Amino acid sequence: MPDLPLFESLEGLRGTGKSTVAPLLAAARGAVHVPTVPLCYQSLRRRVDMQGSVEARMCFYLSALFTAADEIQNYLADGVPVVVESYFARCLATHRAFGTRLGVTLPRCLPQPITYQLVCSEGERQRRLAQRSKSLSRWDELGEKVADAITDAYAQFPMQQVDTTGLRPDQVVQTIFATANEGASCGDPEPMGTHPHVLPSIPCRVEGSRLR
Repeated sequence: MPDLPLFESLEGLRGTGKSTVAPLLAAARGAVHVPTVPLCYQSLRRRVDMQGSVEARMCFYLSALFTAADEIQNYLADGVPVVVESYFARCLATHRAFGTRLGVTLPRCLPQPITYQLVCSEGERQRRLAQRSKSLSRWDELGEKVADAITDAYAQFPMQQVDTTGLRPDQVVQTIFATANEGASCGDPEPMGTHPHVLPSIPCRVEGSRLR
């Protein structure tokens, strides 16, 4: 049987390099970079992010992800590889840390990515964030306060860690290539929909081209 096209996702905290590396990885793979908040959701996204309900925000992002998953499935069915910056893992882990009490069971039929969790030293992550010109939303600020809880929630998902500390974006891509090759003989990861993701609230715990 022919090899299935690659589907890869980048996860991680803000500032670990997802938005910088994802398009470079897609270009290197000859893949399509699919936004997991589709264009038709963008105007409503800003309105939802202005509200205070974590459950409403979570449901909005889940809807966007399911819409993107249909597009991803169509590309994969046509033999086209796909790269995304964040998938269901980020939505579930982040909103768990934000305190949602919703329980979610993902369908087993969802496209299943090979997932890389980008990490870096906290000092470098904060330096990258300080270089950004984009203003922080209330959810960005909350995400920084519960960063440890988000990292803890990520642990329930099968992911391979890639440390981006001190690396240029192209070097991160090469590290992902090496990581993918090393993990090729490990078999498929357990599908995200295998177990219910019941999300109780978690107490908050209080050179060259650069990644952003």
